[in-house]
Amino acid sequence: MAASAPAAVEAGVFSVEYVDEGGIRRHEPLPAVWTTRFEEMEPVRKVRSFHGQRSVVRDYWFARTGQVVSCESRLERDHAMLFDFDPLAVGLVSQPFRLFWPGQRGRRGHVPDFFVRLADGTTVLVDVRPDDQIEPGDAEAFAASARACELAGWSFRRVGVIAPVLLANVRWLAGYRHPRYWQPRTAAGLREVFAEPRCLFAGASAVGDRLAVLPVLYHLLWRRLLTADLSERPLGPDTLVGSAPEGGLAG
Repeated sequence: MAASAPAAVEAGVFSVEYVDEGGIRRHEPLPAVWTTRFEEMEPVRKVRSFHGQRSVVRDYWFARTGQVVSCESRLERDHAMLFDFDPLAVGLVSQPFRLFWPGQRGRRGHVPDFFVRLADGTTVLVDVRPDDQIEPGDAEAFAASARACELAGWSFRRVGVIAPVLLANVRWLAGYRHPRYWQPRTAAGLREVFAEPRCLFAGASAVGDRLAVLPVLYHLLWRRLLTADLSERPLGPDTLVGSAPEGGLAG
């Protein structure tokens, strides 16, 4: 993306510290890293636990790429899971870089929580923080990140608490995200049975032994090859399941 002269000048006040493909720590002006594929690099800092820590460090296995994403809290891990469930998100790294800018009290620095690569090649920079936990310094950091993203041609998103029903349902499906749950013959039968919407248990039983079929069914829901409303009520025997639009995730 070509920036206008004033935007290029403003972009020059931002700089980025990151670890490149060779493991070398670099510090570059923002315009020099606009096209950098941070999702393929190591985090700029390690996520470590310590005695008395309020949050709980959790790793998340990102099924789309098979990489492990380090998260500093359960909420971060849950958002990593939601990105994994999103068919548009094809790459994810935590702690991608440290962004610097001139603040009111000197140079400020901030490490965003996630860098997300989307299927169309665009990127999203993400910070995870609930509305009621944003201090003035956080607000400044998020505003600076948003402006840097605007200049770089990225998107910025600050996310917080996740709706409980959606979270519970996606957590359940995430337990079946591993490729070992892909059984081609059973999957084909399920996609045929659910070509027209029907109840989850009834459709599974129509394909074969329900206990054997359900894991494959949940895997297809995770991959968006089948669909259900996950936001209104918990998944259950009577949940209506239907076929996904053409172009759903495969393989």
